[in-house]
Amino acid sequence: MEKTDLIIIGAGPGGYRAAEYAAKQGLKVVIFEGAEVGGTCLNVGCIPTKTYVHSATFDQARQRMAEVVAQLRAGVEAILSHPNITLIREKVDLPSLLSNLPSLNREGSGEGLPIIIATGSETKWLPIPGKDDPRVVDSTGLLNLETLPKRLAIIGAGVIGMEFASVFRRFGSEVTVIEYLKECLPALDSDIAKRLRKYLEKQGITFRMKTAVQDIADIDADVILMATGRKPRTEGLNLEAVGITLAPNGAIPVDDNYQLSIVNSQLKGIYAIGDVNGRQMLAHAAEMQAVRAVNHILGKQDNIRFDIMPAAIFTTPEAACVGPTEEQLKQQGVAYQCKKSFWRANGKALAMGETEGMLKLFSASSPLGGTGGAFILGCHAYGAHSADIVQEVSALMCKNTTIEELADMVHIHPTLSEILQA
Repeated sequence: MEKTDLIIIGAGPGGYRAAEYAAKQGLKVVIFEGAEVGGTCLNVGCIPTKTYVHSATFDQARQRMAEVVAQLRAGVEAILSHPNITLIREKVDLPSLLSNLPSLNREGSGEGLPIIIATGSETKWLPIPGKDDPRVVDSTGLLNLETLPKRLAIIGAGVIGMEFASVFRRFGSEVTVIEYLKECLPALDSDIAKRLRKYLEKQGITFRMKTAVQDIADIDADVILMATGRKPRTEGLNLEAVGITLAPNGAIPVDDNYQLSIVNSQLKGIYAIGDVNGRQMLAHAAEMQAVRAVNHILGKQDNIRFDIMPAAIFTTPEAACVGPTEEQLKQQGVAYQCKKSFWRANGKALAMGETEGMLKLFSASSPLGGTGGAFILGCHAYGAHSADIVQEVSALMCKNTTIEELADMVHIHPTLSEILQA
C-alpha cells in the first residue's frame, strides 16, 4: 500500500465529507466502514424520513425510500472512488488500527498519522419496563415496517418523534405522542413550538404532555416508537484500551478543532467529528466539522461559524430555527427586539394555499459591544419552506448583518422569503 496521509473511521456524512475534502487537497486517505456508506442519515435517518414526508401514501413512501437511498448511496460510493481514497469495508477498533499504522504507512512509522473518528450515533433507549416488547421500535424499525400501523404511539416529542407523528397521521394512522416535558421540540422557540403542536392537534394527533411512561404495557398501540434521542456510537472502538475517557454523555471530548486532547504521543492527531463528539448532532454539522478537522491537519485557517447552526424539523408544515430562543435571550438578560411575521399575510403563501405559519426574528444592538444597528441574533419559524427562510437568516448572521441592512436587501416578489421583511 502506498503512503497514507489520513485514516477515517466511518463513512457517514462526516466521514465521507472528510475523505472527499482531504482527497481534493491531495491527501491519501484510507476510510473504514463496516456497514453501508452514507451512515445513519442516508440509510435510516434524515433521507428516508424526508421521502416519507414527500410521499402521498405509505406504500409509495416505502418504494420511493428504497429508490432514493439507493441513488444517493451510489453517489457516496462514487465520491469514495476518488483515486486518493481507499475504502476498506470492515469494522476497526482503535487499538488494532494504531498497532497497524506502519503497514498503512509504508514510508514511515505511522506514529502521529492523523485519524478521524466519525462513527455517528445510535438510538438512546430509555430503561422503561417492557421496552423489549415486540411492539417497541426505534426509527429504523419504524421505517422497516411493511404495513401501516392502525395505532402508533410515540414516546418523545423531539425532532424524530414529531416528524414521524406528522407523517404517519397523514398516512392514516391514529397517532399519540407522549412527552415528559411541557412542550414539544425544546430547541425551538416555545411560542413557535406550541403553535405547531396546536396545528398538528387539529390534524388529529393526540399529545400527552408532561407525561412520563411508567410501563410499556400501559400504552395501547399496535406499534410504539421510542423517539427519546440518540447517543454517540463508540461501542466496538475499544477507546478505553488506549486511554480515551468518554464524557458523561458518552461522547468523545474534543477541542474546537475537533481534536482529542491526549498526552500520549501515540494518540497525537486523533479527531472526532459529527454525532460521536456530542456537540451538534446534525448531519450538516458533521460535514462542516469534517472540513475544520482536515483544515487543522493541513494547517489551514477557516472562518466556519459553528456558533451559528441552523436546524429544521420536517413536519407538515415544517419548522426551523437558528440562534437562541426568546426564553434563552430573557435568561441571558439580552435587551432584544422581536419581530413577528405570518404566512397568512404573504402573497406567495396565499397562492400556494399554505397560510399556516409564523416567524420570529430576534435582534439586539451591537452584541459585540460596538455601535451600529440591531444585529440579527436568530430566527425561529414554522410554515411552508421555513427551513429555506431560516437558512437565509443563518447566512446573514454569519456576516453580522443588521435588521436595517436586511430591510435594504431586494427580495423577489412574490416569494415566501418576503416574510422576513414583512
